[in-house]
Amino acid sequence: MPTNVSPDYKKAEQAYRRARDPKERLDCLREMQRTIPKHKGTEHLQADIKSRIKDITDELAGPRKTGARTGPPTVIRPEGAAQVALLGPPNTGKSALHAALTRSHSPVGEHEFATQWPMPGMLQYHDIAIQLVDLPSIATTHEIPWIGNALQPADAAALVIDLGHPGCVAEVIELHAILERKKIFLHAAWPADNVRVGDGDPFTTHLPTVLVANKIDLIADIDVELEVYRELTGHHYPDMKTSALGGEGLANFGGWLFRNLAIVRVYTKVPHQPPDMDRPYTLRRGDTVLDLAQMVHRDLAESFHFARLWRDGSIEGQQVGANHLLADGDVVELHA
Repeated sequence: MPTNVSPDYKKAEQAYRRARDPKERLDCLREMQRTIPKHKGTEHLQADIKSRIKDITDELAGPRKTGARTGPPTVIRPEGAAQVALLGPPNTGKSALHAALTRSHSPVGEHEFATQWPMPGMLQYHDIAIQLVDLPSIATTHEIPWIGNALQPADAAALVIDLGHPGCVAEVIELHAILERKKIFLHAAWPADNVRVGDGDPFTTHLPTVLVANKIDLIADIDVELEVYRELTGHHYPDMKTSALGGEGLANFGGWLFRNLAIVRVYTKVPHQPPDMDRPYTLRRGDTVLDLAQMVHRDLAESFHFARLWRDGSIEGQQVGANHLLADGDVVELHA
């Protein structure tokens, strides 16, 4: 990012980085376009902003009756506690895994590229849901021009592979090259690691990634195969071992994502009433009482006065301020 941009532009860019909803992203982009200094040093960034505005505007307009694009949306609006994109080369069992975890109706078939459009589904974990989005297989023989936009709202990626397939390593290396050309970078560090990965480009997407070694029921020694894979690719993502058809490893999927995304469930209550323990707000480790207030209602955040906090029997109705850090299971009573 150019150093001589205005505070208003920096604020709009920060809001864009945080935004997950396409409409919210579009509003931020328009504010970035309005506030960016118009000089030669920002010409490339201005062009990027204009291109992103067009892409999201077209996406929000829906399928066209005429023109190049028809069919379902290519960007899935985030829902639940987080959005995790399922990526992979052809025939890794990715769609079968998605169907088994979410009970969705992802197209599952023996032929390559059965999935043509993003397919959302909800993975239930205790009293929250994590949105899993099954994306088309990625390969040079199957170009997906909109894959970069589809991955922008994601909080993380699950890279599904079949280590029993002879071309696995080459296909995964190809997948990474395709994504990197779209300015999508996969990383081994997750929010729970307290490591922030990124750069100064607002249009580069960095995704914490878990390697999902699928079809383990067909592999004699999965640990040996994983070690060989790491040596050949140089990728050292955390891994899960699953079988979509046999069910191995599926029960651990939700808990792994919950812990490594550093999801925090917070329950709210009104004065003199019991807390609502059925529908928690979901935040991230490091978020504060003020972040919760903003989720409940923007006006409440602006008029926030104090909060009372209950925590696991150790804190009972303690008065806390806006910057108090929240923990999983907290009960909060907000006062304006």
